Amino acid sequence: MKLLITLLFFSIGFGFVSCSDYNSIVKGDDYELKLKEANKLYDKGQSYQYKKNGELKIDRFGNPKIKDNSLFQSITLYEQIYQRMPKTGEGELSYFRIGKAYYLGKDFYMAGYYLGTFVQRFSVSVKCEEALFLSAMCSVNNSPDHTLDQQETELAINDLQQFINRYPASSLVDSCNHIMDRLRTKLERKDYESVKLYVKMEDYRAAVTSALTFMEDHPRSDKREEIYYQLVRNSYMLSKNSIESKKRERIEESIERSRNFVAEFPDSRYKREVDNYFDLLNKELETLTSGN
Repeated sequence: MKLLITLLFFSIGFGFVSCSDYNSIVKGDDYELKLKEANKLYDKGQSYQYKKNGELKIDRFGNPKIKDNSLFQSITLYEQIYQRMPKTGEGELSYFRIGKAYYLGKDFYMAGYYLGTFVQRFSVSVKCEEALFLSAMCSVNNSPDHTLDQQETELAINDLQQFINRYPASSLVDSCNHIMDRLRTKLERKDYESVKLYVKMEDYRAAVTSALTFMEDHPRSDKREEIYYQLVRNSYMLSKNSIESKKRERIEESIERSRNFVAEFPDSRYKREVDNYFDLLNKELETLTSGN
């Protein structure tokens, strides 16, 4: 028991000494020492963030299991170094590591800012490729669940494409393409569920508009047949419930959509129903024409 207390005492004492040393370095004017300490803290923080297999240590809430401030302590020192010598090699390294420390610490908004700005400030740096990729990955990590607004997802796709355009021979291009495919699938799912929601609400106009948008944005989707059918069905319902001044135009649009659906999906399970809409629409059009 005495041994345990003694070890605890020395551990606490060492912590105070280390904290005191760090504070003195932060307040001091020895920039060589600041860089040395910043690099040590950065390396320590990076090792804490990852297991041997490279997976992030997180608890069931998604937070790092090991609470360690080394990365953020290094940021304070790197900021001082950059401000003192922004156009030197030390300044370049410091600015890059500020961004990467934020990235490793999962503060993706701050990381995205620094890593993105790094590419602008140090455009000929050998670290630009890594910085631009990590900046894009910040956008990827900020992409929300498909049920939420997808502006961040679209930004992530754009950032990944910019990386590919700038470094087409990079070994990371394949990874970027796989990630973009995953993000596009998320956008597709969002748009698909929007169509289904409007259909369920019997908001025919919104269902037609969202279906048209879906087919334009996702031309190779395996949901295309289903969404095209919903376009025809809701187009029919919209024309049926239209005011007289818009009825003819909407009936003609619906007829054309029905015809195009059958041409594209001649063996569709929806064909019988679409054929029925086509016949009803033509009869309605004949009635309007004869009435005039």
